[in-house]
Amino acid sequence: MIGTIVNTGAVLAGSAVGISAGKRLPERIRTILMQGLGLSVVLIGLKMALSGEKLIATIGYLLLGGLTGEILRIEERIERVGEWLKKRSGSDSSSFVQGFVSASLLYLVGAMMIVGSIQDGTAGDPSTLYVKSLLDGVASIALASTFGVGVAFSALSVLVVQGSITLLAAKLLFLQDPHVLNAITATGGLLILGIGINLLELKYIRTGNLLPALVYAILGAVILG
Repeated sequence: MIGTIVNTGAVLAGSAVGISAGKRLPERIRTILMQGLGLSVVLIGLKMALSGEKLIATIGYLLLGGLTGEILRIEERIERVGEWLKKRSGSDSSSFVQGFVSASLLYLVGAMMIVGSIQDGTAGDPSTLYVKSLLDGVASIALASTFGVGVAFSALSVLVVQGSITLLAAKLLFLQDPHVLNAITATGGLLILGIGINLLELKYIRTGNLLPALVYAILGAVILG
């Protein structure tokens, strides 16, 4: 669990720096930082998505995931969690929920989280999660400078989800199969691309409702190879 604990701390520390800096930065500086982060996230998402070996299958996973997510209204449920946390924290930030949702999805969608958690849980090797912690910490600075305290609460998402995978690592070793990882990376890349588009405010994509695509990607890779 040490990797997840460090990752959680990195998100909190980065958020604290971002919140403090955001109060001092002019709006134009915050805007260009967010645009730079958005472009970076788009690049990462594209690189991950295009690394897939079965693009047609990836598209299928995404469409099935989107349909399932819309039926289950996953993003709406995540937003409710954000609203509850906002009330509990006494925050009056208008961007609390957006910051919480965007940051949570960004930190938890990707093969690095899965591989790192399994390595930490089975071999006691948190090195991958240490690298992820550095990336998440830097991203938290940029996100929190614009969205505020909601980003800090995404650390709770990291602790719960990433921590759970670490604790269940021995039963999730199949996720490290190259075919499964490839499917997760490609599909997760499309979700990260959607987050980047949201950060750039080009078009709002309900990326939370696309999360079931990762489940379909895992099932498809296990069944079809």
